[in-house]
Amino acid sequence: MKQLSKTHRRILLVLILGAVWLVNEYNEGRLLQNPTVRSMLGETSESVSSSTNSSAVSGSYEPQSVIDQAFRKQRSDLIVTIEAAVLKVLPDDNQGSRHQRFLLKLESGLSVLVAHNIDLAPRVDRLAKGDTIRIKGEYEWNEKGGVIHWTHHDPAGRHEGGWIERNGQRFE
Repeated sequence: MKQLSKTHRRILLVLILGAVWLVNEYNEGRLLQNPTVRSMLGETSESVSSSTNSSAVSGSYEPQSVIDQAFRKQRSDLIVTIEAAVLKVLPDDNQGSRHQRFLLKLESGLSVLVAHNIDLAPRVDRLAKGDTIRIKGEYEWNEKGGVIHWTHHDPAGRHEGGWIERNGQRFE
């Protein structure tokens, strides 16, 4: 096989990076959240705004600015781990899979809905306004501030599991 010249390799690299950029734009940035793509581009884990840490260490969580940034950029499908205060407890959603619902108030003023599947995970009992919780789940953008769901294990094992912690008790 004929070896490519230095100029041809550079042109090929520019074409590949251009294709990655186009795909990223098309997918609203989801491609660059992929750890494999980030490592190919030489980015470190510190430059990433979503957590890939599935550790059970309850003290490790991200700044709330991760969600603020995702909201501004209209990004979805981000695994996040944050600590926040409950703003309001909402009635359960009982259509289809049942979900315990509540709003979190971020320090920036943004409120985010949490939809916790109580068919797959235990309900967070006696949840009240002002409670501080830690939560790991998947952030989905919407114009109201977004939703965090997948706060439970995946019985099929195809999706990274999440959880909610309050007062040292984990609900997953």
